Amino acid sequence: MIPRAMETLSEVLDNLTMSGQFYETLPEDAVRCYACGHRCFIRPGRRGICQVRFNRDGELHVPFGYVGALQCDPIEKKPFFHLFPGSEALSFGMLGCDFHCSYCQNWVSSQALRDSASDFAGSYVKRITPEELVNYGRRMKAGVVASTYNEPLITSEWALAVFKEAKEAGMLCAYVSNGNATPEVLKALRPTMKGFKIDLKTMQDKQYRQLGGVLQNILDTIRLAKEMDFWVEVVTLVVPGFNDSNEELMDAARYLVSVSPDIPWHVTAFHKNYKMTDPPNTTIQTLIRAAEIGQEAGLHYVYAGNLPGSVDSYENTFCPKCGKMLIERLGYVILSYHITSDGTCPKCDTKIAGVWPSDPSSVQAGSRLDLFGRRPRTVR
Repeated sequence: MIPRAMETLSEVLDNLTMSGQFYETLPEDAVRCYACGHRCFIRPGRRGICQVRFNRDGELHVPFGYVGALQCDPIEKKPFFHLFPGSEALSFGMLGCDFHCSYCQNWVSSQALRDSASDFAGSYVKRITPEELVNYGRRMKAGVVASTYNEPLITSEWALAVFKEAKEAGMLCAYVSNGNATPEVLKALRPTMKGFKIDLKTMQDKQYRQLGGVLQNILDTIRLAKEMDFWVEVVTLVVPGFNDSNEELMDAARYLVSVSPDIPWHVTAFHKNYKMTDPPNTTIQTLIRAAEIGQEAGLHYVYAGNLPGSVDSYENTFCPKCGKMLIERLGYVILSYHITSDGTCPKCDTKIAGVWPSDPSSVQAGSRLDLFGRRPRTVR
């Protein structure tokens, strides 16, 4: 751990930086950062909206060489349901975000520089190299390395260094992101990164601006990421009174269908958290209604999350042609797996969209290790 002494969190983090990649220089030592869709104009001595990218004497400095969170999670927790199911994801994050969502579940890391989370988050900053991080993933038998917990787009230079090592180690790489991306960053990420989980928080631009974003940026990212052959899964946290009307949910689903009906859409349950404690928690009935709307719109793969065992069949994957159940889940646990080594339905040979393991038996083998190296009981 880094000794904090009398240093502020910003001072600690400012010493864990390098010269950035995603910016252009402007007159009078100003810079334009394009790590995210805000494209911040930053004068010397000032910071971007994310608070972690800053201009030092005409050079953009960006986070590098530390983690604020590091652990192995089920890939289904990200959530990715069509990217190496049953695998372990080495999940790492830094600090900071370009949004300020009042219901953020990762607020300690993402909002640490904006509110009282800083005292807590600062005590968990740990120096690490990309090599050390990936070696830890190897020891934990991780098949995927995911940048998550804070917004990965604003720390893309660090992610690229980690992903280079991870790819050489045979791991898939992924972002768990709000989707406020730029074409420049997506182009740089594409050679090493495959999975891209994107939040589609609302279909109302006014609502998005309350969270710190612009709706069109996220819609454009979803379409461009799909066109660039990232594996894209989309999550909408269904918040009562915010984005849960039938009309808005249908608008979201129809947009995804217009990009590709094969994009998995996860509608997940809101729980009171952080600064949003007024709306009631999302009910099972609301979540099932949202999933039904996704199916009605024409999406092939719709999932209801955060309420395991309570959402009928919406935890499972079915063949969109013949209806055969291909993956049976309970929460993050896979109960049965039937996709072939060719990524097809064994009943009708329909190609199932996703990134699947070449050995189907590896999914059923229950080969995950927890953080203490223990092998869990095999579930079949």
